[in-house]
Amino acid sequence: MCHQVSTMEASSIINVLNKKLAFLSGGKDRRSGLILSIPLSCDQTNMDELSDTLDYLLSIPSEKCKARGFTVIVDGRRTQWNTVKMVVLMLQNVIPAEVSLVCVVKPDEFWDKKVTHFCFWKEKDRLGFEVILVSANKLTRYIEPSQLTDEFGGSLDYHHSDWLSKRLVFEKFTKESTSLLDELSIINDSDKSTPLDKSADVLLPSFDPETVLQTGHELLSELQQQRFNVSEGGGVGGGTSGGSGGQGVPTWRPMEEELLAQPQVMKLLDSLREKYTRYQEVCRQRSKRLQIHDVHAKVMQVVTWLQGPGSELLKTHQAIGDSIRAAQALQQKHEEIESQHSEWFAVYVELNQQIAVLLNGGDDDEEEAGELKALQQQLSDVCYQQAAQLESRQNVLQAAHTFHAATQELSQQLDALLGMLCADVAPVDGSAIQHNLKLLEEKLQSVETGLALLRQKGELLLEQTCTEDAESVAAEQRHNVQQIHDVMDDMQMRKQRCEDMVDVRRLKMLQMVQLFKCEEDSLQAVDWLCELLDALLKTHVRLGDDAQETKAMMDKHKKFVDVAQSTYDYGRQLLQATVVLCQSLRCATRSSGDTLPRLNRVWKQFSVSADERQHRLQLALAFHQHADSVLQCEHVETEFLDAVDASAKALLDRLSMPVIFPDGSEQCFGSTGSDAAALVSECVRERLLLVEERRQQLQEAELGDDPRPQVEALHGLHVIGEEPGEREEEPEHRGTLNQQEEEMQEC
Repeated sequence: MCHQVSTMEASSIINVLNKKLAFLSGGKDRRSGLILSIPLSCDQTNMDELSDTLDYLLSIPSEKCKARGFTVIVDGRRTQWNTVKMVVLMLQNVIPAEVSLVCVVKPDEFWDKKVTHFCFWKEKDRLGFEVILVSANKLTRYIEPSQLTDEFGGSLDYHHSDWLSKRLVFEKFTKESTSLLDELSIINDSDKSTPLDKSADVLLPSFDPETVLQTGHELLSELQQQRFNVSEGGGVGGGTSGGSGGQGVPTWRPMEEELLAQPQVMKLLDSLREKYTRYQEVCRQRSKRLQIHDVHAKVMQVVTWLQGPGSELLKTHQAIGDSIRAAQALQQKHEEIESQHSEWFAVYVELNQQIAVLLNGGDDDEEEAGELKALQQQLSDVCYQQAAQLESRQNVLQAAHTFHAATQELSQQLDALLGMLCADVAPVDGSAIQHNLKLLEEKLQSVETGLALLRQKGELLLEQTCTEDAESVAAEQRHNVQQIHDVMDDMQMRKQRCEDMVDVRRLKMLQMVQLFKCEEDSLQAVDWLCELLDALLKTHVRLGDDAQETKAMMDKHKKFVDVAQSTYDYGRQLLQATVVLCQSLRCATRSSGDTLPRLNRVWKQFSVSADERQHRLQLALAFHQHADSVLQCEHVETEFLDAVDASAKALLDRLSMPVIFPDGSEQCFGSTGSDAAALVSECVRERLLLVEERRQQLQEAELGDDPRPQVEALHGLHVIGEEPGEREEEPEHRGTLNQQEEEMQEC
């Protein structure tokens, strides 16, 4: 027997379906039958929920798909035997005819004794289907791994929440589209037999057709895309139509039409589009008939008012006023007139659009089209004529208002500029002076802009006034024309006087800006010189590992000193310029008196430090040159060895001495906590060890094979700067120095 299709909806049992008591993964057995999975759990006791789930799942496939039979996988690994037996018996009542095979997945520790009391294979005739007990790892003997989900050791990808969400969307779309199709059919049929009645209510569908169509297209797109992705991936099935386990093209695809009802969605969409298109056409025809009915009466109303009361309002208002207040009052009155006209113009625009739409419809007869065109032409002529008169009047009033407003604004700008010029300038700082100067220039520029704007507005007002009737101009506007010219001439004279005063004030403020800039730059020069001094004392410590590097450092030191000298000279020039500017402005300097002593003091400290640095570099150069002559020559005289010792001692003594500034303070090279000076000393001692080794080699060559004189000579030598008590540690100390020298060379 075939299982009847249930009318149950997923939304009514959504809480039960979320529990995933059973599911159709889309996998198929070797007979192309669907696989129904029932993952039992230890706390599953509500068989009614499982029954509802099975009823709903079995209502989804088509009758053709059901006829192939189901393979049911009952996962009993996490439950008791009684629960498994109860589920199998439930299948007999729910889907006995559709079940082909029931695979009970048993746990590792099976219920052997209990099974003996109920053997499914003996009950095959009574149950109507075959039941087998199988381990999870042997389930693939009956079903291909590609048709099993991951909990059964397969590779089939199945997401229950995703399937459920798509199912909800599908059912919602099916319900809404079916209802919408019925409503659209009623609306379309009723419009054919109903006469035109403006007071009758228009029937509207319960659902928005656009929204329903969009939902259907999105659902169909997801279904088609899912099938496309599976096809691209080359999904495998449980067999071919010709047999099981063959190598032919598989007939199964996950989520095919039988399971997701893709043809049903397409059919509903096609029907819905057809009905909706007809519904749109019905609405358009009804709307067009109503527009034709209304347009005639409204056109005559507009024409009658514009040619009557509207024209009379314009004829009674012709003055323009002689001040901004009078112009504002006249403009306000004109706005009231325009407001009255705007209501009728809005009706005109609406009517004109309605007529254009009706004419572009293409289905009117010639008589209606001719009548609509005549009404449209009459309405346009009257409205354009009245609008031109309103615009001309508005242009005159607007020109008068803007002219008087520009006059008032320019007068205020000239008063503000004059007040600023009369106020005294107190030198606070350079930024304040620059701000005041910028403000002064902006005010002057605004005055020039305002005067140009006043001329422009005056010419525009004269032009607009002269366009009216000649008799009206001679009788009412002669005084206003003369007043416009007088105002523009007076503003020009006031602006010229302010410009002369601005030139004088600008020169004084520019000198003040230059004064503060010189003082600020001189302080910056002192700061730069302090930074150079700090860099010299803290970072210029190394003396080079050989003569070539020391010479390069001497060249860099000379350039460094030249930069400092340029900075010092720059500061002196700025301070001299400050004195000259203060004399010109007749004001006392505020910062140059303190800046010059600071500049000189820092420069003296830098000079002393730079000389000390130069002297140390010279000593280092002499030491490296003597050491190189000893280490590189095969025959070395004793005086060369003595010269190396003397130059090394002089260099080490110099390195241990601090820099003494003219004020008596002292400062050592190198930053606080840094061992740079110690590394320089160690580098010198390292080269002395090499020279000492060279000295021993020469003495060994002179002493010959007698070991006793050699030992005595070795005991009599020690490195400069090393105490005699430290000779026992010489090998280890020498290795340390060699390591430090390698690290310094790497740096």
